Amino acid sequence: MRFGPIPVAEALGAIVVHTVRLGAGEILKKGTALAAAHLAALQAAGHAEVIAARLDEGDVPEDAAAAQIGAAAAGPGVRAAEAATGRSNLHADAAGLVVIDRERVDRLNLVDEAVTLATVAPFTRVRAGDMIATVKIIPFAARREVVDACAAVAGGRALAVAPFQPCAAGLVLTRLPGTKESVLDRGAAAQRVRVARLGGEVAREIRCAHDEASVTAAVRALLDEGRSPLLLLGASAIVDRRDVLPAAVERAGGVILHLGMPVDPGNLLLLAQRGATPILGVPGCARSLKRSGFDMILERLAAGLPVTRADVMTMGLGGLLVDIPARPHPREGGGAGAAAIPEPAVAAIVLAAGRSRRMGEVNKLLAEVDGAPMIAGVVDAILATRARPVIVVTGHEGERVRAALAGREVTFVHNPRYAEGMSTSLRAGLGQLGDDLDGALVCLADMPRVRPAHLEALLGAFDPDDGRALCVPTWERRRGNPVLFAARYFPEMCLVEGDVGARALLEKHADTVCYVPMDDRGVTVDVDTPEALEALAREPRRR
Repeated sequence: MRFGPIPVAEALGAIVVHTVRLGAGEILKKGTALAAAHLAALQAAGHAEVIAARLDEGDVPEDAAAAQIGAAAAGPGVRAAEAATGRSNLHADAAGLVVIDRERVDRLNLVDEAVTLATVAPFTRVRAGDMIATVKIIPFAARREVVDACAAVAGGRALAVAPFQPCAAGLVLTRLPGTKESVLDRGAAAQRVRVARLGGEVAREIRCAHDEASVTAAVRALLDEGRSPLLLLGASAIVDRRDVLPAAVERAGGVILHLGMPVDPGNLLLLAQRGATPILGVPGCARSLKRSGFDMILERLAAGLPVTRADVMTMGLGGLLVDIPARPHPREGGGAGAAAIPEPAVAAIVLAAGRSRRMGEVNKLLAEVDGAPMIAGVVDAILATRARPVIVVTGHEGERVRAALAGREVTFVHNPRYAEGMSTSLRAGLGQLGDDLDGALVCLADMPRVRPAHLEALLGAFDPDDGRALCVPTWERRRGNPVLFAARYFPEMCLVEGDVGARALLEKHADTVCYVPMDDRGVTVDVDTPEALEALAREPRRR
């Protein structure tokens, strides 16, 4: 390829290498192959010469070169987009993990300076359509022998996407004397969210004592059911191969492959298997949804990729996932006085102002459910969690609603405009919140099957600083209630009008929504009609 200034009169077919201004706002873009009309425009604008490139025999134009190399680099699960401006972008065909042959990528980039291939990091989790690599031809053409050499090195195997495969995982959670059920609820919810994000589900959960016999029985039961992988989240961290969880795995017929990993958080991970079933001892940090070494292992298993002892031991480069100048919290059961990581401050708003028009003369919120007014059961479930303050917005028959909640730790606010719709009650509740809160649970008062465990799951998933600013419960892929909103959305929530909640925000801010799978349908059960109330009375309440 020849490069440099060319007289305009001799530039037919040459490629403009810099954008040229022609006057009156017109330009000739970089990369344009000059036709007769372009030459006339250049001469009319007073240009005697133009800096351009001419391809020689054996040169491959940049787009053709990028397309050929991009197609050669794309392995299973990867597609190359149409090349433009000397670039071919490669995209994932499905959600999964990016698998990169580093040796091939390095060899390709060492062929010639005219060709570059840039990729995301190995084992990056991607969604369908995400860009995972780009081929760029640096000059306006590359020699045929260079293009062919790069395509041969790529060989259709430089990049692949291992798609996530559906799985039915089993989960064991252990408890020590004094372990709060809310701790288990949050730990279980975090694992359900993790597995659901990878296209699977936690199909069975077993809670048992933190002793070898109980854990062995639980592991055997899940293995007999064919659950895979098995996730073991202990009440106490695994600190030795002879500890409770590893000993139980071996007693159930499993083999311990490795204990520990050079990733923090996530150091105390156990890798084991029985036959083809992977078994993971889950580090305590995984009670939170913040990324840890556990996620790195679980993602590979979900994508059908093998994980060996050597794989775990070589994860140290890049394994420091957070800055830990001094560890801010100890292992579970650590000494007194150890600092704790503060949890987000979350309030609850209970919308209890509606007129229950579909119920006829009955105020459904005062109807008896399980021996108490319906609203009392809803509020008691909230009070069993750390959500504070609890704001109850009244309207229709407000005094009777207050009486039904007498003696409870709640703050009442009356909404005189309740007849105008739910949005007015939402604004009334938000107006009672202080500036020191991180979020608010917006609860409907006619959902008597919402349990503390559902609320704890949402509270455990909520982390506005880690991309989980809107937490929504789901049951069999149906969205439910309540919804937990980060404080930064309060101003937008106050702008909602009519008899609707803030559901539109979920669509607008879909990138910050965390869907939290639940283990029963309570988050989708509301009471709007006498028939629904009668059906509820026939259905035993889950304790």
